[in-house]
Order: sequence, then structure tokens, then C-alpha cells
Amino acid sequence: MKRLCFLYLLLMAFPAFAAKLPGIPEFIDEMVEKHQFKREELVRLFDLANEKPVIIEAISRPIAAKPWPEYRASFVNRYRIEQGLLFWKKYRKTLARAERTYGVPQEIIVALIGVETLYGRQTGNFRTIDALTTLAFDYPRRADFFRDELENYLLLAREQQLDLLDVKGSYAGALGIPQFMPSSYRKYAVDFNGNRKKNLMGEVPDAIGSVGNYLKNYGWIRGGRIALRANVTDAKSLDDAAHDLDEWVKVGVTPMTAVKSDEASRLLSYTVQDGKEFWLAFNNFDVIMRYNNSDYYAMSVFQLAKALKSARQR
Repeated sequence: MKRLCFLYLLLMAFPAFAAKLPGIPEFIDEMVEKHQFKREELVRLFDLANEKPVIIEAISRPIAAKPWPEYRASFVNRYRIEQGLLFWKKYRKTLARAERTYGVPQEIIVALIGVETLYGRQTGNFRTIDALTTLAFDYPRRADFFRDELENYLLLAREQQLDLLDVKGSYAGALGIPQFMPSSYRKYAVDFNGNRKKNLMGEVPDAIGSVGNYLKNYGWIRGGRIALRANVTDAKSLDDAAHDLDEWVKVGVTPMTAVKSDEASRLLSYTVQDGKEFWLAFNNFDVIMRYNNSDYYAMSVFQLAKALKSARQR
């Protein structure tokens, strides 16, 4: 048993070359025909790419079923608020311009970057070519998605003159300060500092503008609501469909803040120490979820943003 464990750890530490993975020759053929890549360069690239079992392990691992208070505390805490305020102060002019341009509040942009990469400090240590090659050809569950992202990564590298073997990001292939997947990088990255480059790896202004552009393109409503705490009289009889506020009030869901809105919202519940906490989530909350399809994630971004705004106003 000890020998088997040692061999497993050895394999995890020393990944195999990826070139032998089924599907790569066909992928190379497609890239040559469709995008006029040079075959010999792609053959060499995949000869140097590594298949990493640790990436499969990481992405296959079920999402940790952390209680909401524990999950929230990972992102909404004193350190992240303090660092967020410093980030906001340093880039206040850029953030103000992004809000004017895209309609996304400054605190939301700051919080999203804070949750994603601790304001650009934790952008990932996996070579992107290894991550995307492994997932495109050795992860059948989402192979089509990651194959498309690998294609976009090759195109992005050519457009941005990136070293394909040098770029690092998350184990899922997300890149840079805002953690954009390659397809999102190509679609939504903007040159926000005017130097004719869209550099999300090293230029914070570009990252700030690109987050605003991303959210706007996914339907962010300028001045729209994100979420409201609510009181609920009978949670058992409620559905998870979206309703306007008048309809919610009729079934016993009352916002804790008196507001008027024609926007539809859906009801969320979070288990806290003393029971259940209810929220009405509006369109802009769901737009945040386009970044990460998790209510916990979007609520953490929202609550960090609120904490940042409140602390900045003191």
C-alpha cells in the first residue's frame, strides 16, 4: 500500500507529456486548416505541454459544501476589506471612469477582483497550456468547452504575442487579474489605459475596464438593484421563480428596506447561525453569477462590495 501511494504521489508530481493524448492530432489539423497555424509549431507545442493529473483531480473534486458563514468569511473579512480600500484609493480615477463608461459601480468591480485574485496578487500558478490541454483531451465531462478555450488561447496568444509556454493562470485556464477565460479575454478585454494593448495579466486599468465591459455585456442594468434582505412568513410554500415585488409581498415576502421596483427578483435563502436568512436577488445579482455560477459567490461579491463602500465612506 505504501508503494502504491508513493507511485501515485510521484505521478502527481511529475506529469506526463501531453502529446500522446487522443484528439491532439485532429485538433492540430483543425487549427492548421481553420486558423492557418504552422503545423510544426503546434506539434512542438504539444510535445512540450504536460498532462497534469492534479488538474483533473482539482476540477473533479466536488465543490466544498461549506456552510454559508464559513464561505462568506473567506471573502468578506477585515484583510480583504483593508486591501480593497488601498486598491480603490490607488485606482480611484480609473474605477470612476469605468463606472461612468459601463454603469457598473466601482465597489462591485473592486470586490469582484478582490474575490477572484485578491486584487491581482493570486492569479494562479498553472501553465495555461498544461491546464487547457489536460482538460480538453483528458476530461470528457467538459471536453468540448475546454477544447474551445484551448482554441481561443492559441488565438489569443497569437493576437497578443504571448509566449504559449510561459503564461500561467488557474487550474481551469482562467487568466490574469480578473481571471478571464481565453474566450472572454478575446471578447471583453479592453485597452483602458490607452497604450494599444489589452493586458489583463499585468495592467490593472485594463483589468478594471474589462470587468466593467464584461458585466455590461452580460446585461448589467445601470442603477439596477442587486439584492435586498427580506422577511418571509412562510418559506415552505414559496417557489424559486422570479416575481416582481408586489407578487412577493402577496405571498409573504417583504423587503426589509422599503423600495419601489418593477424588476423581477428571485428568493434566496442562506443558513446562518440562528436560522435562515432570506434575500431577493435581482438581474444584476444574476449578472455577477455569469462570472461564477454560484449564489454563494455572487452574494460574497455583493457583500464585500457593500463592506468596501461603507468603510470608504467612514
